Amino acid sequence: MSRIGFIGLGVMGYPMAGHLVSAGHDVCVHNRTTSVAERFVAEHPGAEMASTPAGASEGADIVFLIVGNDDSVRAVAMGDDGALATMPDGSVLVDHTTASADVALELGEAASAKNISVIDAPVSGGESGAQNGALTIMCGGDDAAFATVEPVMAAYSGTRTLIGGLGSGQRTKMVNQIAIAGLLQGLSEALTLGIAGGLDMDKVLATISNGAAGSWQMSNRGHTMVADAFDFGFAIEWMIKDLGIALDEARRLGIETPVADLVAGYYDELNEAGESRSDTSVLIRRLRQPNG
Repeated sequence: MSRIGFIGLGVMGYPMAGHLVSAGHDVCVHNRTTSVAERFVAEHPGAEMASTPAGASEGADIVFLIVGNDDSVRAVAMGDDGALATMPDGSVLVDHTTASADVALELGEAASAKNISVIDAPVSGGESGAQNGALTIMCGGDDAAFATVEPVMAAYSGTRTLIGGLGSGQRTKMVNQIAIAGLLQGLSEALTLGIAGGLDMDKVLATISNGAAGSWQMSNRGHTMVADAFDFGFAIEWMIKDLGIALDEARRLGIETPVADLVAGYYDELNEAGESRSDTSVLIRRLRQPNG
């Protein structure tokens, strides 16, 4: 079993760290809100907590972090009290944050000076995937570091794939989020047509989910979209952040993304209308209320 530091106990990190404790690893957590870390160690006997990222990372074989954005990653990893300040020679830092490929490369450069490896490893599967230990993890980094962390990440994931060099995980997550945006827009339009046409939507979804139109979004969000229920899942405020990263990369590469651009604008409208914490499938509400 490994000595693990885990930084960031949000809706994703909290269950992920819990799975590591359950798997028998020696886990020390840090969270910006101390009361959350206190609750975690109370619920997970054997876990420890630290007041700083550096404290959680001291002596760790592997440090996992999942925080808000690029600046948060820089602060908890490279700050004066950051993880890299105390991680030992030969250890591995795994960043599960959905962030830019640039910050993954920054982390790699800072870590290499200390003989520490970095894996950028954003996840997909949402809160339910984290709770059920069924996340999909898309990774960037070198083979040796991935071989070290892959069996440990198995505690909270269904699949773990090394895509390529450092930054590849983040770029794969960008591909993922653009694909989701397009899927949800198409699904929103299709379901709105079916509802307006007076169809039995339970039967419609049962039928088309098994055909060429089927998708995870249809199977897991179709019925709740029809029911106008969105108080769960992946909040649009996070999707706005993720799409922003993806679209910035697209602009840098000279790629046109007309559908993703359109959907990003719709999410901005919904966010301004008070839907910031609603699931990304709330996109259908814009079609029901096109003027917000």
